[in-house]
Formats: sequence, structure tokens, C-alpha cells
Amino acid sequence: MLIMRKSFIDALAGYMNSPELCVLAGDIGWGVLEPLREKLGDRFINAGIAEQNMLSVAKIGMRPFIYSISPFIYARALEQIRNDICLQDLPVCMIASGAGYGYGNNGPSHHALEDYGIISTLQNIQVYIPSYASDMKDIAAMMTKTEHPIYMRLGHDESSVKDDYQRPVFSAYRRLKCGASGVILVIGNMAGSVMSFCPDDFAVWVCGLLPVKSSYIPEELFRDIQATGTLVVIEDHVHSGGLCEQFCACMLEERITPEHFARFYAEGYGDGLYGSQNFYRENYGLSVNAILDKLSEFRRG
Repeated sequence: MLIMRKSFIDALAGYMNSPELCVLAGDIGWGVLEPLREKLGDRFINAGIAEQNMLSVAKIGMRPFIYSISPFIYARALEQIRNDICLQDLPVCMIASGAGYGYGNNGPSHHALEDYGIISTLQNIQVYIPSYASDMKDIAAMMTKTEHPIYMRLGHDESSVKDDYQRPVFSAYRRLKCGASGVILVIGNMAGSVMSFCPDDFAVWVCGLLPVKSSYIPEELFRDIQATGTLVVIEDHVHSGGLCEQFCACMLEERITPEHFARFYAEGYGDGLYGSQNFYRENYGLSVNAILDKLSEFRRG
């Protein structure tokens, strides 16, 4: 996550001359947030390990940026997000560090497997989910101009060092590559990993904005699904309330029904073992081999 965080902090620091902007941190981020602390002075507040209070303090009439580990925001302070921020439609930007199993060995207390399913049900809020460090400049610009609540799910940039293709600029949906055998729809930072193992004959689209709305979905994405007859959704989030359920509802409203469909998602914790992000993915629902087997099955079909 360090590259993504540093890219975002560096981009955000360029906008911090505005006196209405401030940053509140939950006693974390040291080694990352110093550029903001030095630039903001008393507009940088260490709120301590008191995230519920930190979200309520965010109603100070400025444009606050809240920074903490993901579950310490969306789980610990959900009531404050709902009542103090979203229902009042305040321009508070929450930077949630750690997507899915991103904090690996720190275990379930630090993982974010339910976050955007929960947050995207709230009023007035948008969820930004970047895929690459290069997305951060555009996202920082949007966040500093928002008039509404924003939750940003910040994970690792999983792109390969050899991955030098021209990436589309950040948007709700981006086609990363074309393919005639099917469509893979992935969300956020998993795009880099998916691109590294995806067969050449499958198209890859990445979602970067929730909740899913039909007006945000490009016609080209629906056309790709119809043309190939195959859709595979991959997300590091539990099955309930996630990208797959939201997207499929919109797809059915458009009367699009692919012949072949599969979903891969974070299944949680099966045996109590702890490990890296890759360990959790491989053992609990997001195995690369299982995904490739399914793609091969669809190709044969």
C-alpha cells in the first residue's frame, strides 16, 4: 500500500494551500503523512485512537480528510459516518487504508472484506476504489472539490513492473484490454493481479466507483458482455452487497443475461490460520488456479 499511499499524499499535498482543507488521523500514518503535517501545521490533527470521535469532529465546517485503517473507519465509526456525515451530506473524505486482505498477517481485525458493501448503502456517499498509483492525482483533485461524502478504499498497487501499457485515466469503469472469449470485471487494485494472469482472449474491465448505477456503466461494457456471452466478476470483498450483486442488478435491468457467469470473492476465514494477502486469497475464494480453470471451462463451452 505504501506506493499508493505516498502517491496520494504527494498529490493531496499540492492542494493543501486552501485554508478550508484539514486532515485528521487516527494515530497512524507515521512515515507517510509527514508531508501533510508539515504543510498544514495546526490544520493537521492527530485525533488519537478514537475514531468515532474523529468522525464527529469532522463536522467542523471545513473540508476534512480522515485517515485510518479501513475497519477502524467503516466498522468502528459507522454510526457517525451514517448520522453525522452522510445524512447531513457533508464534504468529508475518508481515506481507508487496507483493501480486502491487504493487511495480511494482522488478521481479520485489520481486514476490510465488507467495507464497500456497507458504505455504499448509505445516503449521499460515493466510494472511490483506485487501481494504480497513477490514479491518485485525478482522485485527489476530485476529492478536494467534492460537495459530498467520499470513502476511498486504498490498497496495494498490484501492477507488474513490466506492466507498461497505457492505462486509461481513472473513471467509474475502464477497459484495460479487449478479448473475444469473455469479460472479466474486477474492482480496484486487484486489476494489476488479474492483468498478470488473465488469458489474452478475455477482456478485462475494472470498476473504480460505487455504488453501481446504470448511468455510470459504459455501453461498451454491456456490448462486450453480450458479444462474448460470458461474465466473470472478481472482488476482494464478501459476496453480499458487493460489486457483483450491484452490477448484476443493473445488468438484469438492461435485460442482459450472459450464457456463462461466475463470481470469485473473499470467503472470509476457514481454518483460523494467518498469512499474507496472497495466502488468504489463494485459500479463501480468490485462487488464481481456480479462476483460470473456470475461464478454461467457459472457453471450451
